[in-house]
Amino acid sequence: MSNVSNQSRMQTPKGVHDLLPDYQQFYTYIKKVMRHRCRQAGFRRLSTPTFEYTEVFERGIGSDTDIVSKEMYTFLDKGGKSMTLRPELTAGVVRAYLQHGMKTLPQPVELYSIEPVFRYDRPQKGRFRQFHQLNVEVIGEKDPAIDAQLIELGWKIMQDLGIDHILEVHINSIGCNSDNCRPKFISDLKDYYIGKERSLCDNCKGRLESNPMRLLDCKHEDCQILAGMAPKLSDYICAECKEFHQDVLEYLDEFGIPYKNNLGIVRGLDYYTNTVFEFWDKTLGAQNAVLGGGRYDGLVELMGGEPTPAVGWAAGVERIIANMKAENVDVPCKDDIHVFVAQLGKEAKKKCLPIIRRLRDAGIKTVGALGKGSIKAQMRLADKFNVPQTLILGLTEVRENRIILRDMEKGSQKYISIDDVVEEVIKVIGKENLDLYTPGELI
Repeated sequence: MSNVSNQSRMQTPKGVHDLLPDYQQFYTYIKKVMRHRCRQAGFRRLSTPTFEYTEVFERGIGSDTDIVSKEMYTFLDKGGKSMTLRPELTAGVVRAYLQHGMKTLPQPVELYSIEPVFRYDRPQKGRFRQFHQLNVEVIGEKDPAIDAQLIELGWKIMQDLGIDHILEVHINSIGCNSDNCRPKFISDLKDYYIGKERSLCDNCKGRLESNPMRLLDCKHEDCQILAGMAPKLSDYICAECKEFHQDVLEYLDEFGIPYKNNLGIVRGLDYYTNTVFEFWDKTLGAQNAVLGGGRYDGLVELMGGEPTPAVGWAAGVERIIANMKAENVDVPCKDDIHVFVAQLGKEAKKKCLPIIRRLRDAGIKTVGALGKGSIKAQMRLADKFNVPQTLILGLTEVRENRIILRDMEKGSQKYISIDDVVEEVIKVIGKENLDLYTPGELI
């Protein structure tokens, strides 16, 4: 018996978790849906490095945001350079767009990503320190129809995943950085909060100077009361931004997507302009938004490129899975085994190895030749694998070039020729259930 106590056994760090096989069923299905819908819309997949120079995120996200100031995993490499595990995907995507000269491609460039991200956040329901994001970006064109299409893409993905009925789209315009738009609002917003600092939570006291718009979406009760009486951004939006926002809403109407105009949606990153949106759980509201994004027309220039419009969104895989489980969504699983191969003796094991390979090559999911247990023990193992069929091979069967095919549910069995084993098993499980792919095929 091990002398290692339970307290000292290896565990995952706080805020991260293993993606166990049952969880992978959901994760794999979500990735498949994401790839399918993005390919339909002309998007191509991009993966950025797990870590980047810290400057990418400081410049791209904003040094005054909570992510950069409190939540990034930053370290010095052996060369003394500051590196950061990516806390979100957009900044890295824009860096890649610039570094690889994607402005020479037909515009707009449509990209999607499915990657883990890292934030030193307080672990709680729906929040982890390593989590996974679905991400889409359209870079190189400003058109309200693009904003609407991206929202519709997110909505279709949620429909495919079976949780659209518990979600609602909240949308807003936060205007632009021209002198007759958002800057005037921010100035008046700061003036409004002067003398009210005592009523703000600790986070908002720091945001008042660095990122005052974040005060409007704080979830603290006292902050919400003050935000309700604050100047309204909609009263400051310039005519051009109002027209753009109205066009987005009209295009959403054409798609038939229900939405709510929510003046409290501002998003937490500095780079957003014009359209911002979130998909909220109807029962939990903003506390459990599964998808969020918006337009960021100034980010490419901020990262060192020429002025280039862009829009995108990100969705949290862990929150999506939590909602799917809560709604009892069944996901297809290709991990179920078709056949277990039981054998007795070395000669039988040698004979069954090429049989197993033939079965697998034919698309029949097969396990067998496991250990040296008795036939009875192997049959109990087959029950645990929950296989519908078992092949049984002993020394007599080897000599006679035949094998027993047993129906595990009915308890019936028959002898079949080893030469015909693939064809006979396919007859039983059905061609439609084979797990096949052509070498070289994109799967």
